[in-house]
Amino acid sequence: MINATQLRKGMVIEIQGELYSVLETSHITPGKGQALMQTKLRKLKDQTLHDHRFRSKDKVEQAYLEAVEMEYLYKEGRHYVFMNTESYEQIRLSQEVLGEAVNYLIPNVVFSVEMYEGKPVGVKPPMTIDLKVTQTEPYLKGATQSASSKPATLETGITITVPQFIKKDDIIRIDTRENKYLERAKK
Repeated sequence: MINATQLRKGMVIEIQGELYSVLETSHITPGKGQALMQTKLRKLKDQTLHDHRFRSKDKVEQAYLEAVEMEYLYKEGRHYVFMNTESYEQIRLSQEVLGEAVNYLIPNVVFSVEMYEGKPVGVKPPMTIDLKVTQTEPYLKGATQSASSKPATLETGITITVPQFIKKDDIIRIDTRENKYLERAKK
């Protein structure tokens, strides 16, 4: 147990049997009364956002997650099959557990699966991933500098902004933390 005043961004806490990831914290000291910790939390079970205020004297249970390297194999119905890279054990994860990582699922890519008491609660994709452009506008000759980027749909269905010179079937490297184009990948 830790004091509510020790909460920091990135921590995972347990409230009434549910796990929450701390997204933001701010310490509030009103003119009268006790200090408060205003937090923005994401429920790991269904990815919903919650605002929660803790009194400064409240105690919070911090959860410790184990990160397991798992390779994405394939989609089976509404579930996604991953394989532990050490034990070769396979697990099926729902889209709720995957969250935003569903945008980067291509076979044979290794993800970090967060486990709590043996159950998967979250998935982190690699920092960068190479994806194929499936649809984008053609390059416009004579386009002004202000039109130096355009939207592109990638093989997983995610749409990001790319430079004008990127065309259909190019392989590009993107930053998964910000959904941002980094460079054209080497073939």
